[in-house]
Amino acid sequence: MDATASAPAQPPPPPPPPPAKHVFILSGQSNMAGRGGVTRHHGWDGVVPPECRPDPSVLRLTAALRWEEAREPLHRDIDTRKTCGVGPGMAFANALRERGVGGGGGAAGAGVAVGLVPCAVGGTAIREWARGEHLYESMVRRARESVKDGGGGGEIKALLWYQGESDTSAEHDAEAYRGSMEALIKNVRGDLGLPSLPVIQVAIASGDGRYMDRVRRAQLEINLPNVVCVDAKGLPLKDDHLHLTTHAQVRLGRMLADAYLQHFAP
Repeated sequence: MDATASAPAQPPPPPPPPPAKHVFILSGQSNMAGRGGVTRHHGWDGVVPPECRPDPSVLRLTAALRWEEAREPLHRDIDTRKTCGVGPGMAFANALRERGVGGGGGAAGAGVAVGLVPCAVGGTAIREWARGEHLYESMVRRARESVKDGGGGGEIKALLWYQGESDTSAEHDAEAYRGSMEALIKNVRGDLGLPSLPVIQVAIASGDGRYMDRVRRAQLEINLPNVVCVDAKGLPLKDDHLHLTTHAQVRLGRMLADAYLQHFAP
């Protein structure tokens, strides 16, 4: 036998394990899911601002509970009843990455990805997010899956919540909003075993009805530990006077990042 015969081909090396992640839950209704760039004919214009462009260190948990590189629209397989466009999530993640949270930036971010867990569904009222309801249970299940070792593990860093427009039509719903939101926060913390989980909620900038100011007041007056509020009032709205424009979503994403870094980043 020829001593110079080549050795059998070696199998390819296994793929590298998924990176550990700083995980952020994105939940609420349509302005969190994103309607930036969605036209009157219910299509998305496909415009992705530089602040929202994909990066290998920003990941998204799909509806099938698999991690993939995040790109707009983040909620395309979650909020499936309507067309999704640009929301605040990518601008938020990229702002964190630029400032050393995840993406390999700084000692705290070295080798750690930013993991986004989209959960928002348009047109939903706070009562639909009560413990035991489908939306709440799906959010908790997705949050738990996001930090399992099989996906690289990680730590849930915060819940970002933008919801309330659907609770502005009826006085009873607006009056009950604060108690419902406080119960949601306590329930999520309890069910995830994270009693101090940071929550960054957005005070709404628009609404379906005349009780918008009451819902806003409820959001701004919540006084629980590790809960902060970012105010969307004044951000540009689309012609429907309900949804934030793409530019406004970019600004909101950076406002959410500023709030996280100011209040919760080590």
